[in-house]
Amino acid sequence: MPRAIRIPLKRYFTRFFKKDLLSGLTVGVISLPLAMAFAIASGVNPEYGIYTTIIAACLVALFGGSKYQVSGPTGAFIPILLSIVLVYGYDSLLIAGFLSGIILIVMGFLDMGSLIKFIPRSVTIGFTAGIAVNIFTGQIANFLGLTGLERHESFLANMKDIIIHLGSINPYSTMTAVICFVIILVTPRILPKVPGSLAGLIISTLIASIFFPNDVSTIASTFGGIPGNLPHIKFPDFTLDKLHQLLQPALTIAILGSIESLMSAVVADGMTGTRHNSNRELIGQGIANMITPLFGGIPATGAIARTATNIKSGAVTRYSVVISAIFVLVTMLILAPYAGLIPLASMAPVLMIVAYNMSEHHAFMGILKIRSFSAGVLLITFFLTVIANLTLAVEVGLLLAMMLFVKRMSEIMVVNQVVIDKETNIIEIVDEELLDEHNCPQISIFSIDGPLFFGAAQMFSESIMRTINYNPDFIILRMSRVSIIDITGENHLRSIVDQLQKKGITILIAGLKQQPEKKIKATGLYEKIGENHFFPHTINAQNYAIEHVDKNYCTKCQRDVFKQCVLARE
Repeated sequence: MPRAIRIPLKRYFTRFFKKDLLSGLTVGVISLPLAMAFAIASGVNPEYGIYTTIIAACLVALFGGSKYQVSGPTGAFIPILLSIVLVYGYDSLLIAGFLSGIILIVMGFLDMGSLIKFIPRSVTIGFTAGIAVNIFTGQIANFLGLTGLERHESFLANMKDIIIHLGSINPYSTMTAVICFVIILVTPRILPKVPGSLAGLIISTLIASIFFPNDVSTIASTFGGIPGNLPHIKFPDFTLDKLHQLLQPALTIAILGSIESLMSAVVADGMTGTRHNSNRELIGQGIANMITPLFGGIPATGAIARTATNIKSGAVTRYSVVISAIFVLVTMLILAPYAGLIPLASMAPVLMIVAYNMSEHHAFMGILKIRSFSAGVLLITFFLTVIANLTLAVEVGLLLAMMLFVKRMSEIMVVNQVVIDKETNIIEIVDEELLDEHNCPQISIFSIDGPLFFGAAQMFSESIMRTINYNPDFIILRMSRVSIIDITGENHLRSIVDQLQKKGITILIAGLKQQPEKKIKATGLYEKIGENHFFPHTINAQNYAIEHVDKNYCTKCQRDVFKQCVLARE
């Protein structure tokens, strides 16, 4: 159960309620205009964004893994949700949202919350910046009041349509948008505690309603207003064909939602010094995305800006988010008729500011300056998000993330031939020039550092075989720093063992950890090497090798590699 629920009511109302109430009201004021704006930009009626804000915020607050997390519709979802609506329709969007909720819950139970953290920043910045471009350009038509346009899934088609219809600019819409835009920018400097987006919407709506009420498109004229009643539960029409069609978009929603939510939770941790439960957060988001569509709501995720506002406003418990949802609900029931007066041109600058803030342009340029593989991943993900679609961008981005991860992990794997310090018997890494002087002709020692998995296995085997330019009697592999071995790594190790054993060379393994030992025992490689050829420490393997080398050869050898060399010649 959430921590806040275990607080005695008397203690809560005397110590925490006032702070939660203040932060809840602040978040609610910010959430209401964003809920409508995100819904409209996603191609659905504004009330569905409000329903999402109310229901998802409460469910994630109660069941999620971060007590400060504020969930609801976000800008990150706009391109994928709009694409689903344009291609499949609004009812299919509800099904996709429901499926994404199931996927999120499964991800939580499979302990995948920690895996999301391994997605490189270049990928997340790439598609986030791409989403920002799509949101910004998607609001140009409303900002200018263009008419006769059709909404397309393709970015290029939308831009072409905007250019063709530039002659239909509505000066009243443009004036309304500019007024709202200026107020949003100026309000934080003059009245820092007043949300700029709310002030911009109210003032620009009043000006448009008084001076040119019939010359701009409004929520009421476009969508028929906002209902002033509670939504009714309705189950979407599930069919096998729809489930098959929408599985890929649902997976994209789930992946994007998990990334956004966990990023928001990490930001909250940094601001409060707390630590969220990533798997529980995924489950909470999954529950919200399964329940919200039953009331007509759209997919939701953690909102970084609203979560940060919740914390800065003094939130203490999860109930601050519940209070914000209640505020949005009450406001909708009371002010629904007046919300219909809001011009679509007033919504445009709100979303444009959101797009600019989420673009992370400083981070984008910072990665580009590095001119590395990460910069290439960033640009590919970015352009796919803008020009193609978010689903493809996420899929390719994750593939590139895996490739980047494998590349970096393979670079961690290091194989070095080593020698012994005679005085201390400590293994030391040496350069190749010293190997001829200090290397034992009968015993060769290699130190292996890093995971032995499919990305590094080839390099591992090539390094070993390339370095062995003679035939020693024993080869000792120091594997105390090999954390894992996968089946590909095991296969390459087996190949090395086969090649060396055919030459009559004995393999000794030192310091093998639990997972690699379990793996090679399961495949039979442990038995092939020989149980008596495994040692806890390198010095044990070295002593075993020295005991079994050809002593006649030692009497002729002039190298004093080991302490025992002098004794062997006596």
